[in-house]
Amino acid sequence: MSFDNTGEPGAAATLGAAGACFHCGLPVTAGLDIRVHIDGQDRDMCCHGCQAVAEAIIAAGHENFYRVRTEPSPSGQDLVPDFLREAEVYDVPEIQSQFVHVAAENTREASLILEGITCAACVWLNEQYIAGLPGVKSVSVNYATQRALVRWDDSRIKLSEILQAIQKIGYRALPYNPDQQQALHRRQRRQQQRRLAVAGLFGMQVMMLSISLYAGAWSGMERDFEQFFRWLSLGLTLPVLLYSAPPFFGAAWRDLKRLRVAMDLPVSLAIAIAFASSSLATFKGQGEIYFDSVVMFIFFLSASRYFESMARQRCAASVEKLVQSMPLMTTRLESASDAGEAVAAATLAIGDRVLVRPGETVPADGEILSGESAIDESLLSGESIPLARGPGERLLGGSINVTNPLQMRVSAVGADTVMAEIQRTMERAQADKPPLARLADRVAAHFIAIVLLIVASVALFWWWQDPARWFEIALSVLIVSCPCALSLATPTAISATLGRMQSAGLLVRQAAALERLNHVTHVVFDKTGTLTRGKPELERIICDPEFDQDHCLELAAGLERHSEHPLARALLREAGAAGSDKVSRIVNVAGGGISANIDGDEYFIGSVDFIAGHTDATLPRDWLDAIANDAVTAVLLARAERVMAMFTFADGLREDAPALIESLQRMGKSIILMTGDREASAARVAEATGIDDCRAQMSPLAKMEAVQALQHEGARVLMVGDGINDAPVLSRADVSIAMGGASSLAKTSADIVLIGNQLQTVSEAIMVAGRTQSIIRQNMAWALLYNFGAIPAAAVGLVAPWLAAIGMSVSSLIVVLNAMRLLR
Repeated sequence: MSFDNTGEPGAAATLGAAGACFHCGLPVTAGLDIRVHIDGQDRDMCCHGCQAVAEAIIAAGHENFYRVRTEPSPSGQDLVPDFLREAEVYDVPEIQSQFVHVAAENTREASLILEGITCAACVWLNEQYIAGLPGVKSVSVNYATQRALVRWDDSRIKLSEILQAIQKIGYRALPYNPDQQQALHRRQRRQQQRRLAVAGLFGMQVMMLSISLYAGAWSGMERDFEQFFRWLSLGLTLPVLLYSAPPFFGAAWRDLKRLRVAMDLPVSLAIAIAFASSSLATFKGQGEIYFDSVVMFIFFLSASRYFESMARQRCAASVEKLVQSMPLMTTRLESASDAGEAVAAATLAIGDRVLVRPGETVPADGEILSGESAIDESLLSGESIPLARGPGERLLGGSINVTNPLQMRVSAVGADTVMAEIQRTMERAQADKPPLARLADRVAAHFIAIVLLIVASVALFWWWQDPARWFEIALSVLIVSCPCALSLATPTAISATLGRMQSAGLLVRQAAALERLNHVTHVVFDKTGTLTRGKPELERIICDPEFDQDHCLELAAGLERHSEHPLARALLREAGAAGSDKVSRIVNVAGGGISANIDGDEYFIGSVDFIAGHTDATLPRDWLDAIANDAVTAVLLARAERVMAMFTFADGLREDAPALIESLQRMGKSIILMTGDREASAARVAEATGIDDCRAQMSPLAKMEAVQALQHEGARVLMVGDGINDAPVLSRADVSIAMGGASSLAKTSADIVLIGNQLQTVSEAIMVAGRTQSIIRQNMAWALLYNFGAIPAAAVGLVAPWLAAIGMSVSSLIVVLNAMRLLR
């Protein structure tokens, strides 16, 4: 940003041209009336972001800024330009609405990008420091995504104060924005690639010179050549040290300023000591040099962290994919017949009317006003088959309109959408640490201090035993002992697992649930909406012999078109376009049925009790027996004196329910069906799915008591049920899966939410949880085995510094690659 040094309006006065935003200079959309009073006049703004920034400038007493500037300001869409950080623009509600979730009256929650995170120690430092700020309720940093999920009391601390506090400890925090996150990843990737290239290119030259020096030491080399090779090695090592190694030194210095000992400290000490010792030996013209070890250590450690970064980004891709699926632009309508205007999706407000064309992504949550189409929700739920949607039904932001144009009314935007809730849930789960991860963090936190003591002890020992070797051996111990693999053992595996489960339509709310899921012995299912679809379907039509079935269905459809009852909708789905339109004198009795006149005759449709109370018709005994024995719901069609037909409805079984039960039984799990439905209905589902233990007519309290009884017998119980109705038993079970779907995500307290319709993923979740625990144990075992094996070997002089550099880097890479197997 440049300014007119004269302080006069001059060129600045021409910046607020008619039809352009006074703040950023972009065109103002026709009909948009957003203004800010500046310098005695109401100035036009192109968006609420520019309005918020301009108001913040005026409120801070910097109105003179608009008089002396010589070019337009950055758009309000850029959130916060650098020169406004002191003005606390991030605290402006209009800006916060795009990335801050209002969790309670004064409680706010936001996802922040953290720049400068290089290892698990950085995660620990940020969590401890931010959590200690007055007013911060909770903070969790996800190492895989390099994001922090912060919850704070807005009446005690402002977001800008949190960001400034993070800046003070050497990190940079920005509100999460998918474009900024991608730009940060690209910048980091290019920087890592350049540093890796410099370390590799110059390192190879140093290694070739080292081979010559080793050969010369064995076969003889002229003194001048030897000294020339030493100086050349020093010169080639300097670019690697000055360009490729600063991230290690910067992280170590940052930790030391906070009086902490972290993983980059031994790394930096090893590089600095080895280079200083080698340089001194080069100046003196005698003594051992370790330039080859220095460049190899930097190269292999940089390579390890580069591949680790790529793996972390791949593990976190499922969250990024969700956010990036939201469109930048959409078509807003003023009325149903309006052609519409293209607007930024971020500017949508609740109540706006939006046109979604075929192939476009739904820009926010809303309700269909007109049109019918197939909607692809695969990114949200993992359901690969597009679902039919029509007027009155809900649309979720991020889903794709497949076939026909739709008009919708926006019901939720920004941080209040289901997409945003899924994102927050996944971030909480990725940042959540199971017991094994917390143990690894505690071990790693003390391990480095112990290592430094070991290095000092080894150096002293060899100083007394063999002064010529003490430095080389101490250096090897210092290099080989960095506990990177130990700190990476759990986070990479958890991130990979959560990403895979989300792709399958399972949203894990607590990472600790994965460990409990692996130990499940009993699986308890609810019936309605879990093993069954949760909506009635017309099963069969029984007609009086004197009446035609098609005619009865047509009459019933004509009557039921005037009802919103689920049974009426099921009958209409079966009837299709059939149904008499000559219906008059309609009387709808809530919870009972409908009476109406069709072609001059009076007809009744409804429950058995409704027909008995409004007609003189008698229901045949065999029809009554069919209702009782088959455990079905019946709707009768009748005239005043005679029952014409009976329509029976049943809650259809999910197609994959029998396969799921069979899969769980093969795993050795005990399966129990607990339902509040009648005995006959429950037995019917149990028989169809192959469940032997069936318990019917159970209240939610009775289910909870039954689960408690199983737990007292030593069982580990997984409860699969409705996310809201079964809340008590879900919370009581060792681990729970709710079938509520994405729309009820915020209402359920279950550990895992099935947001798709694929019930079979329940067994996949158990298998993946088992694989996750297995891989975490493998990673932990490898990390501990490596450290406990390599450190003693280095301490007795069996590991050269260059070999230690390779071993430490490879150990971290093995852990990351092993965790990546979970994505397959």
